[in-house]
Amino acid sequence: MILSNENHENTLPKPYPIFAVMKTPHIVLLGPTYPYRGGNALFMTFLYEALEDKHRIEFINFKMMYPALLFPGTTPYDVSEEHFQKVPSQRLMHSLNPISWWQTARTINRLDPDIIAFDWYQPFFGPMFYGIGFFLNRRMKQRVFFITENVISHESRWIDKFLTRLGLRWAKAFLTLSKKVEEDIQSLAKGRPVFRSELPIYGWYTRSSDQQLPSARSEFDLGQEEKVLLFFGYIRHYKGLDILMEALAILLRMDPTYRLLVAGESYEDETQYVELIDKLGIKDQVRFRNEFIPNEKVSRYFEACDVVVLPYRSATQSGILNMAYGFEKPVVITDVGGLGEFVDKGKTGIVVDEPTPEAVAKGIQEYTSLRDSTDFALHIRERVEGNSFNQIQDIFMEVHELFH
Repeated sequence: MILSNENHENTLPKPYPIFAVMKTPHIVLLGPTYPYRGGNALFMTFLYEALEDKHRIEFINFKMMYPALLFPGTTPYDVSEEHFQKVPSQRLMHSLNPISWWQTARTINRLDPDIIAFDWYQPFFGPMFYGIGFFLNRRMKQRVFFITENVISHESRWIDKFLTRLGLRWAKAFLTLSKKVEEDIQSLAKGRPVFRSELPIYGWYTRSSDQQLPSARSEFDLGQEEKVLLFFGYIRHYKGLDILMEALAILLRMDPTYRLLVAGESYEDETQYVELIDKLGIKDQVRFRNEFIPNEKVSRYFEACDVVVLPYRSATQSGILNMAYGFEKPVVITDVGGLGEFVDKGKTGIVVDEPTPEAVAKGIQEYTSLRDSTDFALHIRERVEGNSFNQIQDIFMEVHELFH
């Protein structure tokens, strides 16, 4: 279901046909979707798409997510020219306006859904989610379900922990997307049911791609015989781009054909990375695109690379990993948080023990030694078929039975 929403106005769901009222359960999703960008909006859009064919879904979107002063990037909006899915939504939630919290709760009370599914990933939204829950009527308070992508933020402080407890106050059950989060949330759940799934495989970006490897590589001045590493997505300290750059310097001492392609908007001062490149003497081996990559350009980066590297210092799960799987690209990841549980070692990628340049370099070497003898793409396809997100409808049916 694709609706135009170019002016970021409210988009109300079209009336459902008569047969749709028989769909169960009736679900209200609360979180970001178009016109917002980022992994959370992408996940919620995939979730809507996975549920809509068997369930009646309403989507309550943000009117305003972050004040401009608090948003680290250029814009929270998706500026892509190509959009794969624009779900119908009501843009009601304003993170700083309590009146909007009451309006959102009033709308939910009127809709009288069977499940109210909040998307939790940022403690900043704790007061808003607490406020919405506070204004729900007594019956609706018993139907609150939280999808917890993270329990606390990667750069957690005491205030984050307080806001997390506040925001999750009304949850009657939880859905986690990794074993790590499932374990972390037990102290907050206090006996409330916890379900587990995982992120979907983000295969949308291959739909419009007609580029082949040679043309993709030539765009970035990369040769066909070079070994291309890709770092993709927002650049933040916990994602370890500096670790990967130092690992590249180690690799180049043994093999001058390695190259690093960096694509994503930096949420930090880019200068530190430019200075590190100069210090390590790897300027000629790095292609650095510090910008948000719109949908229509994503495929070029993945097609140009041999392997996607996630040298994270901390993590729960990563949409970039699932995006790589969508392109059937293997990964090299650090064994932090929940990342390791999504990689079949030596088959869909390489897992390194710690986030250090030496360990990451060794992991990349291991991938290189296996790539001619291992059909990584085949193993990735097998992994994708077993992705537990494919059973997400069953989980929502279990939650429906729990609440009723």
